[in-house]
Amino acid sequence: MIALAIKNFLRSKVAVASLLFILLAGIVSIHIGKQFLQKQEAAIAKTAAFQKEHIHRNVQFFDKEIGLLLYYLKFSLVNKPSNLNALSIGQRDVNVTIQSVTIKNLEAQKYDTDLYNPSNLLAGNLDYSFVLIYLFPLLIIALSYNLLSEEKEGETWRLISVQAKNPLRYLWQKLAIRAVAVYAALAVILGYAMVILSLLLNAAFIAVVCLSVMYIAFWFALSFWAMSWHKSSSVNAVSLLSFWMLLTIVCPAVANSYLINKYPVPEAMHTAIEQRDGYHEKWDMDKRITTDAFYTHYPQFKKYPLPNKQFSWLWYYAMQQMGDDDAKEQATAMQKKLRLREQVSNNIARPVPTIFTQLQLNNLTHSGLSNHLDFLDSTNKFHEKMRLYFYPKIFEEAAVNEQDWHQWQVEYFGKEEKVKWIKLLLPLAILIVVLLVPGYINLKRMKNM
Repeated sequence: MIALAIKNFLRSKVAVASLLFILLAGIVSIHIGKQFLQKQEAAIAKTAAFQKEHIHRNVQFFDKEIGLLLYYLKFSLVNKPSNLNALSIGQRDVNVTIQSVTIKNLEAQKYDTDLYNPSNLLAGNLDYSFVLIYLFPLLIIALSYNLLSEEKEGETWRLISVQAKNPLRYLWQKLAIRAVAVYAALAVILGYAMVILSLLLNAAFIAVVCLSVMYIAFWFALSFWAMSWHKSSSVNAVSLLSFWMLLTIVCPAVANSYLINKYPVPEAMHTAIEQRDGYHEKWDMDKRITTDAFYTHYPQFKKYPLPNKQFSWLWYYAMQQMGDDDAKEQATAMQKKLRLREQVSNNIARPVPTIFTQLQLNNLTHSGLSNHLDFLDSTNKFHEKMRLYFYPKIFEEAAVNEQDWHQWQVEYFGKEEKVKWIKLLLPLAILIVVLLVPGYINLKRMKNM
């Protein structure tokens, strides 16, 4: 009987066409991810070349005052994407990957980014995560919505009930055939991704595979539960499509709206205002007030007295520093709220498999909000390191030509995290069991079985 079920499945033009479509979409998504990765790598390569040329050119033009030179010089920190990032672009298409900053006030520079076409951002990216989260469920629904109902509507179920020793086992076999076909398509797509993207068989990639397998298993469990209702094919199809819309469109939209309203971030505007005011108002203040605040922040620089002249670089960079200090409270509040948003979104996502899978994919590929916030924190440390190195040079009026400017290369941010397997797979496993158990109980209660 299982051989007949396989033949019937393979003869279905809808099934074959659906599998071919998902394979095509998966292959296209891999190439879109690769193009995005190549764009990022090209930008990083240009940044490295530009920084070298930029420093060389400015050192030639501003070779008299190191304070004036460092007013213009930019140093870059790069959040370099891994090849795995091509599978889930996440927020990398809107958040900065490269931070090129001077040693002046940081808050005015930290959130600079490229301009993007809002229409393109609205459409999103057809990456692997989109294919997995949105298209694979539709494939599963198309293949399994009528597993039992078509037998009843074709009046063959009574015959199966009489001839088969275990009719429920026959239904499991039909579902297993479809699962094998879907998982085969998934394996082809991921295998293709390994070759095209040169992915390593490391813990992160294995985690992506396991997460994908569990997510697909959830949709098969949902289809199995719907099958156990003993409803018609049309009712099953409408019900499953309603679940798809609820989980992929409605729930994410509601969760996003809740987070925006529950945790607004007015500090973003306040930070910019405080930083600008904190810097510009210093022009009209007594220089001693500014430098005293600077010495409070950096007591190690008290040995450099304020020069008795109209303008000094010590006073100027002290103003820049005070602009950041005045905005520190607002900047810290904004960072805390963004961290809180990330934490609450992870909590909300646990019972919603679509949101959960997307967030976990973003975390595994370092393309989520947490990675971006870590990158901003690293930018703060990078900027502080540059300041502490160059401030003494500026205050001592070191000669420009005596400095080794070739040592300043692009630096890279990277943060490897261990895969937390229980946290990754347990929420989906619980949902699968919650669906399979009542579905199995419902089918065992069927008459004539």
